Amino acid sequence: MNQIANTDTDTDTDTDELQEVTEELQPTTRMQRWRMVLGSPADASCGGVTGRLQEMDQTLAALYEEDSKLSSRKGGRGNSSPSVSRWLGDIRKYFPSQVVQVMQRDAMERLNLRELLLQPEMLENVQPDVHLVADLISLGSVIPQNTKATARLVVRKVVDELMKKLEEPMRSAVSGALDRSQRNRRPRHAEIDWNRTIRANLRHWQPDYQTIVPETLIGYGRKARRPQREVILCIDQSGSMANSVVYSSIFGAVMASLPAVATKLVVFDTAVVDLTEKLDDPVDVLFGVQLGGGTDINGAVGYCQSIISEPRNSILVLISDLYEGGVESGLLRRANELVESGVQFITLLALSDEGAPAYDADLAAKLAALGVPSFACTPDAFPQLMAAAIRRDDVAAWAATQGFKTSK
Repeated sequence: MNQIANTDTDTDTDTDELQEVTEELQPTTRMQRWRMVLGSPADASCGGVTGRLQEMDQTLAALYEEDSKLSSRKGGRGNSSPSVSRWLGDIRKYFPSQVVQVMQRDAMERLNLRELLLQPEMLENVQPDVHLVADLISLGSVIPQNTKATARLVVRKVVDELMKKLEEPMRSAVSGALDRSQRNRRPRHAEIDWNRTIRANLRHWQPDYQTIVPETLIGYGRKARRPQREVILCIDQSGSMANSVVYSSIFGAVMASLPAVATKLVVFDTAVVDLTEKLDDPVDVLFGVQLGGGTDINGAVGYCQSIISEPRNSILVLISDLYEGGVESGLLRRANELVESGVQFITLLALSDEGAPAYDADLAAKLAALGVPSFACTPDAFPQLMAAAIRRDDVAAWAATQGFKTSK
């Protein structure tokens, strides 16, 4: 069934790039609309489609109709698949980027197209997105040498697009929080925090002059020469966390570029790998990740605990679905020790925009009881989360104000 057609024709297209095409492809009658929804089996009852509308229908049929030529090529493709490559180009011709990404993911699942990503000509025609990056890094160890350069270019394109979107919000939020987390009792005029200064001097209100005489000035802290905060991103690299790995790597690279934050990046499955030295290039980080395998959260948290030098200035962000394959009691003991020492310990059940994740609710509740808030976070909200942590705000309360459900 042509599942995408109804969505595409019932909603207004916001992108200018496809405006002329989509206007031409709009079904003009009710029967045409039903025909696009039901596909070619409905030709007899709804009538056929012609022209460019027919071309659009063929790209949908290639994926969603079981007897299509594309669907029949589920195995034994040999060295190349020109029909599939052409189809990937066609869907970009007829549909906006968001729909293209949905259709690519459906093709991966319905047609078993993972092996096609091992071919350079296929990668050149694919619409890059976070999901494709996740697929490429999961296949990193088996990608042929002649394809690796193309795969890297695809990943680079996605990373660059995400950096443009996320870098400035992250940099502004963290820098602003750092400036305000340190207080100065002898500020210069430009450093005065007027809101706090007024609140601290309300008792000096002068009714006759309708003003306050500030006896105490409170200012923002001057920039420190050494890092003010140590942030450790500890990322579960099991297959279900693939999108979270992509976003975490990008945010880690941004924070690593801020001198006032000492950022470390640790990934784990049953082994722990410290990728801090690669943080200057998130693409290198992503190709250093091995998605899949088991999960030893206790071992990873233990490693992070060993590299924390100033607990009261440290923020540990564990990004995991909490399906522990290691020693749960050891993890809870370490979590308690970290919280007691002053480390701000946060668990993100996912760092993605794909909705509610699957996770171990029992372990999340046990961590929450120890003072480790556990919730899923979207990439857009992550900069403000880190700003709240740097200011030492109540992160669980912050999450509640954002509408994120925290474990209890």
